[in-house]
Amino acid sequence: MFSRIARALWGDLSKEEIKRFGMLSFTFLFIIGTYWLMRPLKDALFMKIVGKLYIPYAKMASFFFIVPLILFYSKLVDLFEKHKLFYVICGFYAALFLTIAYFLAHPTIGLANTAQDKGRILGWVIYLGIESFGSLVVALFWSFVASTTDSSSAKRGYGLIIAGAQVGSIAGPTLATYAEYIGMPQLSAIVGVGILMVPVLIMVFVSMYPTAKAEKASEKKATGPIEGLRLLFSQPYLMGILGVATLYEVIGTILDYQMKFVADETYHSAEKVAQFLGFFGQSTNALSLVFALIGTSFFIRRFGLTFCLVMFPLTVAGVVTYVFFAPSLWALFGAMVAIKGLSYALNNPCKEIMYIPTSKDVKFKAKGWIDVFGGRSAKATGSGINAFFTQMTDLMIYGSIISLGIVGVWILIALYVGRSNEKLTTEGTIIQ
Repeated sequence: MFSRIARALWGDLSKEEIKRFGMLSFTFLFIIGTYWLMRPLKDALFMKIVGKLYIPYAKMASFFFIVPLILFYSKLVDLFEKHKLFYVICGFYAALFLTIAYFLAHPTIGLANTAQDKGRILGWVIYLGIESFGSLVVALFWSFVASTTDSSSAKRGYGLIIAGAQVGSIAGPTLATYAEYIGMPQLSAIVGVGILMVPVLIMVFVSMYPTAKAEKASEKKATGPIEGLRLLFSQPYLMGILGVATLYEVIGTILDYQMKFVADETYHSAEKVAQFLGFFGQSTNALSLVFALIGTSFFIRRFGLTFCLVMFPLTVAGVVTYVFFAPSLWALFGAMVAIKGLSYALNNPCKEIMYIPTSKDVKFKAKGWIDVFGGRSAKATGSGINAFFTQMTDLMIYGSIISLGIVGVWILIALYVGRSNEKLTTEGTIIQ
């Protein structure tokens, strides 16, 4: 009975595939777990150190910060083998968050200083550090997976990766709900240690599967840091992936700011806000975990990528309409749980499968521009909308209208890129 249910949900995963995807899932658990511990810390600390009114500007600042970062990342792709990128990048972020933990405990630089000021550098470093980690390391992980997996295996195994990751994404926010008892500096230190686990697990993975670090001679050729950008603008298929990967971020940023603004008005300490956002993280990732276990692989295999890519924007349209007619903290909470939960469990796996019929430069460099620069651009656009409507009531009305317009464009792009992927897979064509 169980084997029939397992085959229906995840397909005929072999023992070797379970072992391989299980190891990747465990690695992603630490990436997503530490990131989701960071997320409530990021907003709670920034609002109490710098001030909540500067959140839209912080998101826009991350857009400009990410350009030199992605150029540097593209250069690292030329200099290092793909698995060694984890050692370099995760080592840097681990050191960063251990340093942040030290300064958070400082009597004048850290949280003991309760005066909010836009000039307090620590708040901006925390915000930009966490934002860039979430984009860069997650993009690097999926690039690594796509470069070591074929399409048929991915449709069976990506759900397992997502399911394991959601365990970490529940554990991270759960720690955040105990912020009052553990302390913000200690939580930042936990983030640093958790990040250090990622390169260790990648090292174990490549020792188990040596072919994961093998690269063809043509793939080792240095093509320069802007090659990914050139590929992105020269291939309509990649521009389509850009739309699928980023348009929801504009809508999510609008709703997310509304939720956090109302939450900060409701709760009056950094710890209380962190606990609320931790509960939000638990709820979002519980939904993702359930869907990853019983829905991700099943929907992709049964209905196909195109159906799944279109279903997500239709769902987003539904929750935006709901918030428009029933604006409140918990309505916003429910809308964000639905958007984020299905984004992680359905849209993201579909998006990552799109990269399989592509070259290494597309997987690492073009994907870096799409996920990191594209994601920041979308969030900056959403933040610009938030900053334009200074009254929250106006933002709730006009933000919803703008969001529904974006959904219409998004559906057309999803149809195009889904059908293009089916053609590439059938013909065995690779996007170079």
